[in-house]
Amino acid sequence: MNNFEYSNPTRLVFGKGEESRIGELMRVRVPAMSPVLVVYGGGSAKASGLLERISESLKAADLVPIELGGVTPNPQLSFVQKGILLAREHRVKAILAVGGGSVIDASKAIAIGVPYVGDVWDFFTKKIMPTEALPVAAVLTLPAAGSEQSIRIVISNGDRKLGAGSPLVRPFVSVIDPELFFTLPEKQIRAGVIDMM
Repeated sequence: MNNFEYSNPTRLVFGKGEESRIGELMRVRVPAMSPVLVVYGGGSAKASGLLERISESLKAADLVPIELGGVTPNPQLSFVQKGILLAREHRVKAILAVGGGSVIDASKAIAIGVPYVGDVWDFFTKKIMPTEALPVAAVLTLPAAGSEQSIRIVISNGDRKLGAGSPLVRPFVSVIDPELFFTLPEKQIRAGVIDMM
């Protein structure tokens, strides 16, 4: 037997409709009137009405949503760099990932890239440890990788796929509404189960 210690400081909020509380949950760490970068993948978050519910929740909590969509599987460095520029332009105070592992990883990379004076890719190639990051929260839409409560990030730059990690990027709160998984295509469910195993 191996001795070990385990600490998971992510607050997991599980249940039907809990994504409608994301604004109040984020206010624990994010001051009123702060811009929040809401990162998502394809069009399903928008088409399903999920983004609208999240935006309403943020506004009701006196937070200002700034949306950035288009994360692809194996999120690309170019998207992360675009997110960093947008976050700096709007003086964003937190990042909210709405999606699965790729969206959450892209959000974590943006969170460490915003306060960093160099290239965010340094964290992946030079193994530099971040010393600060914007707070990250998540609304999970695809169960699989555990990114909603981990310190790991995986980003691609062309064909090169590298990882990094820091306790600074562990989401401080993650909402898990299993009803958001009901409409997932069978292929994504199978991939998620394999990822979990």
